[in-house]
Formats: sequence, C-alpha cells, structure tokens
Amino acid sequence: MSIERRFDIPLIAEMALREKQIQQNYRPIIGVHKWFARRPGTLFRGLLLAEFGEDPLEEIFFQSNDFPGLRIADPFMGGGTPLLEANRVGCDVEGFDINPMSAWIVHEEIEPIDIAAYERAAAALISSLRADIDRYYRTSCPHYGDPDVPVKSFLWVKVLDCEACGATFDLFPGYLIAENRRHPKNVLVCPACGDLNEVEDRRDPGNCASCASALHRSGPARRGRCECPRCGHSNAYPGQVRGPLEHRLFAIEYHNPHRKAEHRGRFFKKPDDEDLARADDAAERWAKLSPRFVPDQHIPPGDETDRLHRWGYARYRELFNPRQLLGLELSCRLVAEIEDSRIRHALATNLSDLLRYQNMLCRYDTMALKALDVFSVHGFPVGLVQCESNFTGIVNGAGANVGSGGWTNIVDKYAKAKRYCDAPFEVRRIGSRNVRVPVRGERIGERGTGRRKRVAIRCESATESDLAPQSLDAVFTDPPYFGNVQYGELMDFCYVWLRRLVGSEAEGFDRPSTRSPQELTGNTTQDRDLAHFTEGLATVYSHMAHALKPGAPLAFTYHHNKLDAYCAVGVAILDAGLVCSASLPCPAEMGGSIHIHGTTSSIIDTVFVCRRSGAAPEDWLFDTPERLVAIVGEDLAHLARAGRTPTYGDTRCIMLGHLTRMAIWTLRDGWNRSLPTTEKLATVRERMTAFGGKRANEDVLAMWESV
Repeated sequence: MSIERRFDIPLIAEMALREKQIQQNYRPIIGVHKWFARRPGTLFRGLLLAEFGEDPLEEIFFQSNDFPGLRIADPFMGGGTPLLEANRVGCDVEGFDINPMSAWIVHEEIEPIDIAAYERAAAALISSLRADIDRYYRTSCPHYGDPDVPVKSFLWVKVLDCEACGATFDLFPGYLIAENRRHPKNVLVCPACGDLNEVEDRRDPGNCASCASALHRSGPARRGRCECPRCGHSNAYPGQVRGPLEHRLFAIEYHNPHRKAEHRGRFFKKPDDEDLARADDAAERWAKLSPRFVPDQHIPPGDETDRLHRWGYARYRELFNPRQLLGLELSCRLVAEIEDSRIRHALATNLSDLLRYQNMLCRYDTMALKALDVFSVHGFPVGLVQCESNFTGIVNGAGANVGSGGWTNIVDKYAKAKRYCDAPFEVRRIGSRNVRVPVRGERIGERGTGRRKRVAIRCESATESDLAPQSLDAVFTDPPYFGNVQYGELMDFCYVWLRRLVGSEAEGFDRPSTRSPQELTGNTTQDRDLAHFTEGLATVYSHMAHALKPGAPLAFTYHHNKLDAYCAVGVAILDAGLVCSASLPCPAEMGGSIHIHGTTSSIIDTVFVCRRSGAAPEDWLFDTPERLVAIVGEDLAHLARAGRTPTYGDTRCIMLGHLTRMAIWTLRDGWNRSLPTTEKLATVRERMTAFGGKRANEDVLAMWESV
C-alpha cells in the first residue's frame, strides 16, 4: 500500500492550489475542449507516483517516470484527467463514460495530430471567415477619429414591452459597465440618453456629460420586476413570454492598435448608426441563408434547461443572435469541406468549444473587462446584459490574442494543448518564481518510449465493459458528485452542433442527446434521487472491484456539503466489498470560481483510497469526537503549510470524509448488500453521526474559527 504511506499532502496540495488558479498554464491539455470541474492533474500524478514509484514523491514528481504494462481504468472519465496522467507515465488506460461528448473530448486529447498541418488549416479557415464576415465586427474610434478598427465586445441589454402602455424599455440591473481597476475610471451608461460616462466615484457619479441627467450605478430591473419609464407601471419579467426577449445594442468595447500606446485604459463607445447598421446587415444576410448545420432541436426539460424555458427559449438556435448564427454556419461549412478527417475533427472540436463564447448567454465581467463564457457557472445563466465577442478573434502585432472568445483564441489553446502532449512539463516553485521543468521521456498519446501504449476510450457504462477479473492495476477516477453538475443538460449545448458536423463518425453520436437515464447526478426532472445515485455508484464500483488485482487501489476524489451524499459513497464502497484505508485532503477547485466564491462550499476534495483488503495506519483510526477533531486538525495543518487558509466548508468536508472512512471501516464485517438501499443509507448515516455527532461538529467549527 503505497499511497497510504507515501502520498505527500503538503507537496501535492501546494501544487494543486497553484494549478487551479491558472490551470491552462500547468496542464494546457485542458485547452482541447471545455469540461466541467476538472480536478488538478497534479493530484492524479501524485497518486500514481505514490502508488507505483519507489523514491520520495518530491524527488520523482519532476522526473521522467515510466510504468509499462500497468493497466489503469477510469469508469467516470469525464474530461479524462486521471487517464491522461496515467497514459503520460506509460500506463495502458481504459476509460468509460456514458456521455458521448466525454468520449469525443478524451479521444481528441490523446489522439496525435500534425500540429503544423492543423495550424495551416485553422489559419486558412480564419482567413476565409475574415474575408467574409469581418466587416460586421468593425467600428470607428470616436476618441481619435480612426475608422475600421476591430470590436472586442458588443454589449446588449434585454428589452421589454410595457404591459400597460406598450412602450419598449431597457431592463438594466445596473448601469456600470467597467470598474476602475483595469481602466482609469468607472464607465457608466446614462439612463436618459445612453451615452457612456467615465467617472471617478461610482457611488457619487454626478451627471451625464451629454444631457446633464443624473447618473446611477443601480438600474431599475431587480427581483423580476421593472417600472416602465414612460407610464410607471411595474412590469414582471420574464413573465408569460411567447419567445425570448429581444436585445438592444448599447455599448461597444473595441481595440485600436494604432492608438494603444498613447491611450490610457480601454476603448469604449456608444454604438453609432453605422454600428447598428452592421448588426442589421448581418441579420439580413442570415435571414436569407438556408442553414445546413445550425441545429433546430428543441431544448428538452431539465433541472438546468427549465430556466431557459422560463425565459422563452424553446430551441437551441434561439440562444444565439443572427450575427453569431451566420458566423457559426459559415464556420461549419468550411470545416465540413476539409478532407483530412483528423484535421476536420480537430476543427470541429474547436467550433464546439467556441460555442460557449459565441452565444447570447455570455456576460461581461465589469472588473476583469472580459467576456464570461456561458459555463463560467455550471448552469445556464440568463442575465439581463449579454456580451457578444469578436467572432474570428483579434491578434496584435506580436501575435498575441487581444480579448477572448474568438476563433484565434480557441485555435491557440488547442495548439498549445497538443504541443504539451508531445513535450509535457511541470511547474516548480523556486523562491518567488514559477519555473517550467520539462519532463523529457514522458508524453501523452499512444506512442511511448519505443513502444505503443494501449488506449481504449469507450462511450458506454463501465458496468457494461468486459473487464477480466484481476486485470487492473488500479482505478483512479473523479465520479459525479450527487446533484452538483448536470453534465448531460449542459453538454447538449455543444453536442447538438458537433453532432451535425461529425455525425456517425463518432461513437455515441447516433443519440439525439447526451443525456442518459444512467447518469448519476441527482436530477429532479428525471426523478433521479439519492437512492439512484447510490445504486449506480455501487454497481460501477463493484464492477471495478471485481477487475482489480489483489491489493490494487480504487482511488477517487469527492466533496459535498451534505452528509447524505457521503452516506451514498459509504454504501457504494461497502457494496463493492472494499475497505477505505485512507481519506486524504487535496485542493481541487479554484477558490475564486463564480460558483464557489462567497459561499460555504469547499475547494478541498477528499481522496478516498479503497482496496479489497488493507490496513490503515493506527493513528488514522478513531472512536471518539476528540480524536476525530485531532485528525482533522492534522489535515488542516498540512493544508496550511501548502498555503491554504481553510474555510468552514473545507473543514466540514474533511471531517465528513473521515467519518465516511471510519463508518466503512467498522461496518465492513457483516455488511449485507442485499438490504434495501434506503436501509443501507440509514445504517451508514447512523454510524457516521455516532462517531461525530453534534459534539464533533461543534468542536470542528470552534477549531476552524480559531485558525
């Protein structure tokens, strides 16, 4: 048992914290395509090297490692992080996922490509698009009088027709479009004339420089109601809508390369008549086009998609404006014409990833002054102010991207990801500097050092696989966390487009949706409850346990803020005939993530290490609340040395991980897997609360407050 003895919590936690702040700099492979809640590659590399390496983790982490012949599986491969890390160190890998987008993305990550040929094809595609539609993404600079400069972002506000007088008015939740952090002054929209004003104090902004009307930071639209400025009637929104609300273009951020050096801050403007005419011209052209690739599918009901229905969206194509639809349709046509299937698939993947920026659910970050892609939260946020990014992208004279969300951004990320496959590296902290350390001899792909590595990626449930008994050297995975992310509902947003481009060329793309009744996320719409999650997880873990060699580990990451979700984990491990020999803390999310920041959620995962038989170190066992508190305190000390100041959410998740481990440890003898699921859940819950109880919760909270 190596992980239990050799896993270095402070070392891995410190690197994982840094990786999750700028993950694309540490693991560029994630740039192939968006996937949700990717765990740090640092963590799974640490687990692999702790299990199979021989020297101290701190020494071998930054060295080349090769474990030929080891067979590693991941039954919930998602974005593929455990498989990529195992493949990189020479292991044969097998991955399973019922979501066809997962299988497609992991294939794209691992499959080799001629990067030079890919970049030539991408450049040709972007050049064709620019020649055709770039005129719709240009503007004039009112500050210096320069014509024909590129637009970075178009800002749109939803509008509503007053149910009393019929007047159309804006639904502004606020008038601030830029804060004075990355721009010299605050930029506010005048509620009366719509001009943009740059002011020093956003709390006391004064009057509009154009019309002398009072400026305000807060807008009239809040909590689903907005007064009509014409008659004063209080209107509800979205209300009983027959379709999506219309938008009005009210501001533009543009790039003026000729004046950048002499200009302080960003370039903002109120759209002029030519800007509005460009949008109208694009819409008119789109109306005359007969689309071949824009999907016409209805948006099915769901926990996340029902929010779209409430706002009047019935079909996926309604989530895009005409200019975006025009660019996407023309892009699809160019991709479809490429004869080389490997290059075509890569560019189809790029288009799928581009969708998350080229839609009318994107928002504009008033602090960072950039577009936020639709999946910046793990859902479908329907805001009142939307951001449309430049479609092809803007590149400066030095070859660097300006802004985000365009074709050049996506291609750049993909090329960096594939170069990383051929020449992986680690980032080591030396003093106050981050130093990139090449790890020569390792690579991601089917070819290893003088041999081929077996790679099997399957779009199917792991329970349907024909894994032979005692054939796996380890299982490393990041399973769904009950109720956290609706993977199928979210990935359909990309899938309905990608399916039109690649069709039968991809495994699982015969399905109209990525959704499946076998999904293990809790889902009210699909009547998937905790028992469904528990039974599904237990079935998968049992199948994997049957295929594990004697003493081989099944290790997985997990965190949740509810005790019942951990009870499900306990039942699944016990049903699989495994014991839990370790529960190790490690940072796995970015603290500043929109869906975490300011909440009681944790960024700390528990890594559960399970084996058919095993022994936990004596000092990890406890039977009193006082001993539990001491063990949690030791974990918090490890994390503190790594640079993580623990939150109450972190502390509670660590405690729940240890309670789960001990419940499994004490229930393993005599466990009856044939009992009803609800009874098994109750048994684990009773044991966990008996170990911890109110006393332990209070002591852990007091300990956290004293840190």
